[in-house]
Amino acid sequence: MDLLAHYGDGDRADELDLHMRTEGEVSSSGTSSPDSSPVRLLEPRTAAAPEVSDSLLVIGARGDIGSVGGGGVRKPLDPSQRKVNYNPTAEQLWAPVAGPAHPYAKDGVAQGLRNHKIGFVEDAAIAPFMFDEQYNTFHAYGFAADPGATAGNNIVGDSSAVKATDGASVYNLPQHEHRKQRKVNKKRSRSDDEELDEEEKEKVENPASEEWLLKNSQSPWAGQKEGLQGELTEEQTVYAELHAEKKSQKEKGEKVDIDDKSTFHGKEEVDYQGRSWIAPPKDVKATNEHCYIPKRWVHTWSGHTKGVSAIRFFPKYGHLLLSASMDTKVKIWDVHGSGKCMRTYMGHSKAVRDITFNNDGSKFLTASYDRKIKLWDTETGQVISTFSTGKIPYVVKFNPDDDKQNVLLAGMSDKKIVQWDMNTGQISQEYDQHLGAVNTITFVDNNRRFVTSSDDKSLRVWEFGIPVVIKYISEPHMHSMPAITVHPNTNWFAAQSLDNQILIYSTRERFRLNKKKRFAGHIAAGYACQVNFSPDGRFIMSGDGEGRCWFWDWKTCKVFRTLKCHDSVCIGVEWHPLEQSKVATCGWDGLIKYWD
Repeated sequence: MDLLAHYGDGDRADELDLHMRTEGEVSSSGTSSPDSSPVRLLEPRTAAAPEVSDSLLVIGARGDIGSVGGGGVRKPLDPSQRKVNYNPTAEQLWAPVAGPAHPYAKDGVAQGLRNHKIGFVEDAAIAPFMFDEQYNTFHAYGFAADPGATAGNNIVGDSSAVKATDGASVYNLPQHEHRKQRKVNKKRSRSDDEELDEEEKEKVENPASEEWLLKNSQSPWAGQKEGLQGELTEEQTVYAELHAEKKSQKEKGEKVDIDDKSTFHGKEEVDYQGRSWIAPPKDVKATNEHCYIPKRWVHTWSGHTKGVSAIRFFPKYGHLLLSASMDTKVKIWDVHGSGKCMRTYMGHSKAVRDITFNNDGSKFLTASYDRKIKLWDTETGQVISTFSTGKIPYVVKFNPDDDKQNVLLAGMSDKKIVQWDMNTGQISQEYDQHLGAVNTITFVDNNRRFVTSSDDKSLRVWEFGIPVVIKYISEPHMHSMPAITVHPNTNWFAAQSLDNQILIYSTRERFRLNKKKRFAGHIAAGYACQVNFSPDGRFIMSGDGEGRCWFWDWKTCKVFRTLKCHDSVCIGVEWHPLEQSKVATCGWDGLIKYWD
């Protein structure tokens, strides 16, 4: 007690905070109970927190500060406030900044709810549609809605434009306003044309002038070209005039016809014995008892300027090779002798898709994208007759029977197979059951029936002359088959499927799929690559989309050899009918190559 009195008498008694702890309670008069333990001296406590007003704390406990209606419900703290002069409760610290309590909180208060590592972040982004609407409205009319506006002023920009449009945005503009705007634009363009002088009008109407290029209303970029050359060259002038002439003919509905003509490139059309140039040589004999895969490239025919779509050897002898190209021309080449082009047939205005010889090779058919089928005389190059239904023919075929060489079948783009009698020029039959464009026509069963494939991913078998399907083949796993070829033994036919495989079907009554024979490895998806067999039937071959020619063994279905034939798609492959190891290939690079 003396020690306490000593400290109490000192000047620093007010500066030190001394605390005495006893086991019993301390009375109000300051005297301790007789059973209390001795007093212990403790160190003075220091606080790092700033001083807090006790009066504010008391007032806040009543609900006057930060309360809603004085009811004790605490408002959240103001984030912009640097100092807090009272002790906030946990509810105030975790309350949402604005709006009602979080809907997923059980007690109605977002206490302890975090969507960020340092607290709760509320979504305050504007929807993309709303932003685009206000952005385009401001740039079109000069005003937009103020996102942070008060009740009195919620518009940013031109207030007069708001009254003119009744505050409507670009997206809310009525239809009659859109019509008015179109009429105003048309009047402006007409007024611009009326202001032109007669000389300027002539320049605008002249397709060889710069003004025509700028003012041509058919061009999607009319009036927007910059940096055009001052004068057109002669070649450009001629091209512009031809373009305008063709365009005017198309607008009038006139068809652009091309004269049928042919050019002979050989030395003589008739030899010293009076034989025609298409007559087969006498020393050509069949040597195809046992065929072999070709190994080397021996010759190239390069007369076409665009891709070659199909090639056909002269029937039975193969001393001539017929080719159809995308440059609208058909050429026939000498295979046995000089190896040069013998004749060019010109009569189509668009790319030629398919060609086929008759049985003796004296005539051949061409099918083109100009919607015409033409029958040509092979020797003279004259067009005997022309057939058309107004649709694009995809495939043409003669009836293989010798007594029916006047019958023509064509698969059209309008899902029909059309049969003509070429003697009368009349359509004698139509086979209409497919659901897509017809791609192939293949005769089977001694030419009594024929198989057709289509873009509808199905095969259909028909009796010749009867427009009723006798066999319909369609499975969920099937793809379109743009090329079909019959095996030399006539018991099977191979179909090029667009899922990069060749499928084999029987030509008997049931036309079943041979699941044991499947030829794959090549990439033909998207291309109508032709399939062919060797004359002895030991090998099957096909082109592919990468310019290669593939050879498979018929019995084992294994890849025998692959040749890199063309730079682009190898679309056609033909095995020589007499030579045991010679193959011709054609591709979209415009070349025809001969392999041995």
